[in-house]
Amino acid sequence: MLIGGVELLRERGSAGVTIDAVLARTGAPRGSVYHHFPGGRRQLLSESLGLAGDAITDLIESSAEDGPRQALRRLVEFWRQLLRDGDFHAVCPAVAVAVGGSEDDRALHPEAATILARWRTALVASLTGAGVPMVRAESLATLSLSAIEGAIVLSRVERSLRPLELVAAELEPLLVAAVGGSSDQR
Repeated sequence: MLIGGVELLRERGSAGVTIDAVLARTGAPRGSVYHHFPGGRRQLLSESLGLAGDAITDLIESSAEDGPRQALRRLVEFWRQLLRDGDFHAVCPAVAVAVGGSEDDRALHPEAATILARWRTALVASLTGAGVPMVRAESLATLSLSAIEGAIVLSRVERSLRPLELVAAELEPLLVAAVGGSSDQR
């Protein structure tokens, strides 16, 4: 049910994550929802967002261990695959919540902010681990995350990977230059 909630959150935003939509997507019996999510729809939304955030955090953290260039490449490949496989209906769940205007979205803003901060922290750690000074690492991590998230939105509405590819092509040389062009050549 959580995976169905994540998929719906990516495709439709929080408004699209209803009990009925999750049941239709997953085929789970109605009683299971109330057993596993006694807090109802709001709990389902929160846990779906958390699951999506954790998965992407794990991807960034594990990729960041191999350096900023690899983190960028793996994150872009993750979104490339998700956009392609989802026929360009996917968007980042944290961003879907962040830009949504419903009461449910606003209630989840602190969770979305925490998720995005974790991603930025992992990118900063990768950059500082490769020798980039903290101030520059924070700037590059923020730029990278913002650019990738924006490219995901553009790719979705244009139904094309081109925005994501263009952003990746611009970010990679910045990251390579920031680490001195040598320690992150993987």
